[in-house]
Amino acid sequence: MNLLLSDPFALSQEYPENLTHTLNYGHSTCIKFNRKGDYLASGLIDGTVVVFDFETYGIARVLRGHTRSVQSLSWSRDGRYLLSSSRDWKCILWDLKDGSREKTVRFESAIWGAELHPFNHQIFIAALLDDSPTLVDFSDNTIRKHLLFSAPLQKDDEEEEDEGEDGDVRERKQDKQSTLVATFTQSGQYIFAGTSKGWLNVIDSETLQTVRSEKLTTSNIKHICFSVSGKQFLVNSSDRTIRLYNTPDLTYVDPVDWDIDVVHRFQDVVNRLQWNSVAFSSNGDYVLASTYQDAHDIYIWETTVGSLVKIIEAPREEIVDVQWDPNRTLVAATGLDHGTIYVWATVTPQRWSALAPDFVEVEENVEYEEREDEFDIIPDEVANKRKLDQEDDDEVDVVTIERVRGEFSEESFVIPVILEEDEETFDSSDSD
Repeated sequence: MNLLLSDPFALSQEYPENLTHTLNYGHSTCIKFNRKGDYLASGLIDGTVVVFDFETYGIARVLRGHTRSVQSLSWSRDGRYLLSSSRDWKCILWDLKDGSREKTVRFESAIWGAELHPFNHQIFIAALLDDSPTLVDFSDNTIRKHLLFSAPLQKDDEEEEDEGEDGDVRERKQDKQSTLVATFTQSGQYIFAGTSKGWLNVIDSETLQTVRSEKLTTSNIKHICFSVSGKQFLVNSSDRTIRLYNTPDLTYVDPVDWDIDVVHRFQDVVNRLQWNSVAFSSNGDYVLASTYQDAHDIYIWETTVGSLVKIIEAPREEIVDVQWDPNRTLVAATGLDHGTIYVWATVTPQRWSALAPDFVEVEENVEYEEREDEFDIIPDEVANKRKLDQEDDDEVDVVTIERVRGEFSEESFVIPVILEEDEETFDSSDSD
């Protein structure tokens, strides 16, 4: 019914323009949508993790286990498990069925970020501050940590030289740079890791060996983000440039033959802005990024030609993290100063003529002309007979849920309601 009332031209709008909601629960530092887009997880500066239900904009879970600020969040494929990493050097896997801790993993250094395997919630990759990136596997209830190399894969002539020096060269290169970000591909077969020297290392998640290294930039790689389809990925670096790449065929082509060529470069050539966070739109047609420091804007580019299509003016605070809902035209972002979560969406005016063909919308008051028999008193017997004559004998199925075209089709976990959840300090408000 709501879909019938919506204006089809408004539904076709591909990027949001209006600030519609603000969510206030603590000071948010990072946010992450689940695959369906009906839940948003928010990590707070005090270590709390809050899960919002985006159908009602209410709180579904409040998770407490970290003692310092939350660095990153990652959902499992089915939406039941949530991985959080924090500055307290711990990663916690939460079971959202009851809000319990499924597993807690402690590291020996601070954590840049962590991400779950796309098909196995008991495997995740963590990028560490003063240590090698680590693949953690606790599939058999035993925590196993596998250290990965940050140094790029060397060419044949360099490998022969290193063999003559007993491998000391690679160890020295390992000390010179560190991995700042690591993420799985859509299939989970490979890990894309970005280093402080601008190298992209592609690591086989089964053998844990680096199969390809590519020099993308001369500065730090801060973010690597894949589109929902996995066909493209973004690289955000400290040289004020966001690079768009086509994901190579990772299945049938040898890693040596992969084509990793930049498709577009997104940047502000006038103001030379740094970018705090980057993300793809739900259909992969747009790229959005939040700006660093003074400029409180969110830039949106389209990926076909690479042109700038929209600049969303954010409230007067720096936006540190921005996410696009995977299945709707909706953008959520969190501010640096107050930690408020801002939500931009498309405002769809209702079209009541879809339900009543003779319904006419007017812009000003019109004097109503009453029909001669409109308010005549009709006996109950006659009224009931008219109703029965108008009713059809067809059976109406009110149980089966028909999926709308383009709607998320996979089974997704629904978080059970816990009535005693603490919601005293929560404030959700609509924005005009």
